[in-house]
Amino acid sequence: MASGGSKSAALMLLFLNLGLYIIVTIIAGWAVNHAIERTHETASVLSIPARIFPIYFPMGNMATGFFIIFSLIAGVVGVATSVTGLTNVLQWDAPNLSAAAGSSFLTWTLTLLAMGLACKEINIGWTDANLRTLEVMTIILSATQLFCTGAIHAGVEDLAPKRPAVAGTV
Repeated sequence: MASGGSKSAALMLLFLNLGLYIIVTIIAGWAVNHAIERTHETASVLSIPARIFPIYFPMGNMATGFFIIFSLIAGVVGVATSVTGLTNVLQWDAPNLSAAAGSSFLTWTLTLLAMGLACKEINIGWTDANLRTLEVMTIILSATQLFCTGAIHAGVEDLAPKRPAVAGTV
């Protein structure tokens, strides 16, 4: 891939991911806030094991709490990675692209973890519209973050010095 092509693809995907991660962070933050506000009234009638948890999610199913927390973590890390990745890709040199590639890969793994929990929540069922939106956004982000990571890694490979061929190898 040409250096200019991977740079423009990485920039476009970083801008797209920045917007999507902001939306995921807003929705997941709202869900945590909603759960905190409704915990006292909802969890007070529950039995002892359910009352132990500090946040009880009155919406969704049993996977909702884990999914919301991990999507909030992935969203915050994704926003930070996208902002720093934009500055690193704009400079387009080997050290900055290597840093962007590492943080992009870390964000992708966190997004995959949240996507797995989203798939589990979809499999169980019984979610409302806000949670379905968060599930869909997380699944879309796992794909776009993969492409963004690939574009940044392609830029790293373009800038890497070429090794001379060793005699006797293919």
